Order: sequence, then structure tokens, then C-alpha cells
Amino acid sequence: MTTDPIEPGPPSLRSFNEGTVAFEDLTARARIREAALKHFAEEGYERATIRSIARTAGVSPGLLRHHYGSKDLLRAACDEYVVESLHSLNAQLIADPSSSASTRRTSNRFGRYVARSLADGSSTVGTIFDGMVTLTEQWLARADDARSDPPLVDRRIRAALVSAMAAGIPLLHEHVSRVLGTDMFEPEGDRLVALALLDIYSHPLINKGVASAAKTAFNTNDD
Repeated sequence: MTTDPIEPGPPSLRSFNEGTVAFEDLTARARIREAALKHFAEEGYERATIRSIARTAGVSPGLLRHHYGSKDLLRAACDEYVVESLHSLNAQLIADPSSSASTRRTSNRFGRYVARSLADGSSTVGTIFDGMVTLTEQWLARADDARSDPPLVDRRIRAALVSAMAAGIPLLHEHVSRVLGTDMFEPEGDRLVALALLDIYSHPLINKGVASAAKTAFNTNDD
């Protein structure tokens, strides 16, 4: 029978907090998932090993396989968890915009994971991206209701582009951090990114006159 030796995880996971539950108080299955998120984000899927993930989770490799079967299935479970968590956080934020600071702190747990999946060309990252697009559509639906002019293209197309731009921030985190002068994943860097995004999204970059002229140019047949 496989035993489940409990070992202290590294500081980054010992300080993990899911709601009010400390990392060491999570179930073995949840600890494995959190350890996998960490290793996949920091090392990439190919370099992360079952043994290292199990060690961080404080369980045996056999118990990890008992819960998830294989590394492929573990990654799929991580992807599913990230998408479900982002949906939950998005619903909370839509219902209560004042919760933006707390929901952002929670969602930041997934920033490096998503960025690494994009950089590695993960075959499963499409699931996460499609989930991001669906979440963005909800925000665009609210914005469209307040528009006086009809959108130029389908909402899902616009949502895909907004999601791609948002995903590009963690993907380019080294360069963003260099410009910020601090790590964008640390509290001060994240605060600067959040405030900058709020400022950008709350003020149009171009006015309606410029947009109209550009629209006319794109719709003009040069033949």
C-alpha cells in the first residue's frame, strides 16, 4: 500500500493560501496540483519531473500517479483548474468591481504558468486561451451595451485580440519588469501593472474622428 509521507514544501508553497487553507493543510491531491503549477511554470513541462513535483507536494511519486495517472493528465488537470479558477474570479469581479485587488492577487498565481505554457508552445494552452476569450467576451458585452455605435467586428474576435494582448504581458515579463524597474510578479510590480491597465482601459487611445477616418481607409477598395 502506498504511503503518503508529509514533508514541508518549499517556502513559496508553504506560504500558499487558497482561501483560508494553508498549503500544508490541503489534501494530497490539491498539494500535488499546486506543486505541478509551480514546477510547470518555473521549469517548463518537459523539464519538470514526476519525482520533483511529488517531492514539493510532500508525497510519493506513486501517490501522484494514483491521483493523476501521468504527467500529461496532471497538466490537463492543472489547465482545467486554471480555467475554472479564472471563471470564478471573473464572476466575482463582475459582481463586485471593488474586489479587483483581491481577485488580481489570487489570479496572479497563474500568471507564470500561463506565460510558460505559451512560451513552450503547450498543446493544451489553447484550452486556457479559449477560456480567457470567453471571460473577455463577458466584459465586452457590458461595454457594447453602453456603446452608441455598432462594433466593427464580431465580439469574439475582439475578445481574442484583447486576450492575446493580456497574455503577452506575462509572456514578456522579463522585458516588462525591466521597464518597470521591479519584478512584475512581485507586489509593487503588480500594483504598477494593474494601475497602468486601469488607466489604459478607462481612457480611449484614439478619438472617434480618428477611428472613423481609419475605418474608411480600411473599407476603401483600392482597385
